Amino acid sequence: MGIEHPKYRVAVVQAAPAFLDLDASIDKSIALIEEAATKGAKLIAFPEAFIPGYPWYIWLDSPAWAIGRGFVQRYFDNSLSYDSPEAERLRLAVKKAGLTAVFGLSERDGGSLYLAQWLVGPDGETIAKRRKLRPTHAERTVYGEGDGSDLAVHDLKGIGRLGALCCWEHLQPLSKYAMYAQNEQVHVAAWPSFSLYDPFAPALGWEVNNAASRVYAVEGSCFVLAPCATVSQAMVDELCDRDDKHALLHVGGGHAAIYGPDGSSIAEKLPPDQEGLLIADIDLGAIGVAKNAADPAGHYSRPDVTRLLLNKKPSKRVEHFALPLDNFEDVDAAAS
Repeated sequence: MGIEHPKYRVAVVQAAPAFLDLDASIDKSIALIEEAATKGAKLIAFPEAFIPGYPWYIWLDSPAWAIGRGFVQRYFDNSLSYDSPEAERLRLAVKKAGLTAVFGLSERDGGSLYLAQWLVGPDGETIAKRRKLRPTHAERTVYGEGDGSDLAVHDLKGIGRLGALCCWEHLQPLSKYAMYAQNEQVHVAAWPSFSLYDPFAPALGWEVNNAASRVYAVEGSCFVLAPCATVSQAMVDELCDRDDKHALLHVGGGHAAIYGPDGSSIAEKLPPDQEGLLIADIDLGAIGVAKNAADPAGHYSRPDVTRLLLNKKPSKRVEHFALPLDNFEDVDAAAS
């Protein structure tokens, strides 16, 4: 008797965020969840930092300018905390829709922000929270870092082995290999938008980064859902306060995509300035065919030649411990 491979519909978001407005961001995310559910999707994937939008201001001027314009304060205040009424609204919406969601957001934890992805199941419970391992370039003026525990794949009933990474984490060969080695079947490759420095910086453009998502699908022999935000005219008007900045950030930039494990594009793309959902039906049985040809973390590997070291221990800032009572006198003596 053959294996019953999961077959289901996925939805990938291409939309402009409700920039720097947490409540409106939650409203828009819920509307997209509801739309995906009406279209029969069992999994929806959101762009990087969709809540409350990607901080484009870090690429347009100095930190002093961003502080003076109020962007830094507003971004912090409108980032999402896990134990908050806004986060609970998201979880309840996912439960009501009966699907699985992979959110992209700026997570506020204490006094720090993180580029995060939250996986929420159809019961409304959180499957996992992960943080971008190493924010890219100017992003490090905004966000803290994740750790090895964030490179994880989760085995979900009816969905398969699901994982996620953000943006240029897809240019990190070792991080990708850590995911492949966990037999990932469905991968969410979240992107912010391809509106920046176009066409001056090809490495930031859609051709290069869609290619990175596509290569991930082939290397990992997995389905890749690549959500991508767009930049609205209202965002450009707010961020570009001088004429020269209009050459740095433009409207549109949406290039969401869905790829099969053979690298084929399996959903019709939307125009770069159009908002909507990409929909595709996937059959995890196709993965076995792809891996028969090449499984870089399996039969196509040479661990006797090259291997990866992966530290999955969470990096806690404070470790709490208690000394045995018989050590107190030694500690007091050392202190004196």
